[in-house]
Amino acid sequence: MNPITRINPAELAPPTGFSHAVTATGDRLVFLAGQTALDGDGKVVGATLPEQFETALGNLLTALRAAGGAPSALARVTVYATDVADYRAHAPELGEIWRRLAGREYPAMAVIGAVRLWDEQARVEIDGIAVLD
Repeated sequence: MNPITRINPAELAPPTGFSHAVTATGDRLVFLAGQTALDGDGKVVGATLPEQFETALGNLLTALRAAGGAPSALARVTVYATDVADYRAHAPELGEIWRRLAGREYPAMAVIGAVRLWDEQARVEIDGIAVLD
């Protein structure tokens, strides 16, 4: 049984790429540090937001898998973007990347504009909380 239940009330606007609420009843919480588009050598890769998003999400999922979880265990994800307008403009492509890497079960999610991230070349950072059985 999945410890995550996604709740999307009919009274709210239909969610696109996120869930309005998530309940969790698992045994372990996994707090995932913010991941950017760093490669194994610690260098930011990808010139575009979608390229960096794919690497950052892949890094987040790698950390989650190392902790024993799968993408469906994500209860909460926060995306920090240095250009929210660019993020919105690429939303359909970012959604395709999400579905390819993480599937169609969406966590509660927020996108927050940031002036800059730790690595100056980074355009996006993703952190999260997962719940494991």
